[in-house]
Amino acid sequence: MSTTTQAVEVLAERSTTTTAVGWVGYIIIGGLAGWIASKFMGTDKQMGILLNIVVGVIGAFLGGFILSFFFDTASGGWWFTFFTALLGACILLFIVKRLRR
Repeated sequence: MSTTTQAVEVLAERSTTTTAVGWVGYIIIGGLAGWIASKFMGTDKQMGILLNIVVGVIGAFLGGFILSFFFDTASGGWWFTFFTALLGACILLFIVKRLRR
């Protein structure tokens, strides 16, 4: 097996974004994280509740992917998932704000 294949397998194994929270937890936590992130990033007036949930859920997956290289995100609980989603949602909103300009 080549070193490139081994590196890809290690990264694929390490970069899991699923936690013990479940889909309903991701929706609840994502909605809260998306709303708070939109307050931090100053985009709350342009976003409704549905877009806050979408940004929060996508942010949870983005933050989970990024943090999985440094922490064991699969064993994280509700609070860890919330802060991960908040971080990911802020990163996502920052990227979207930069692309829209």
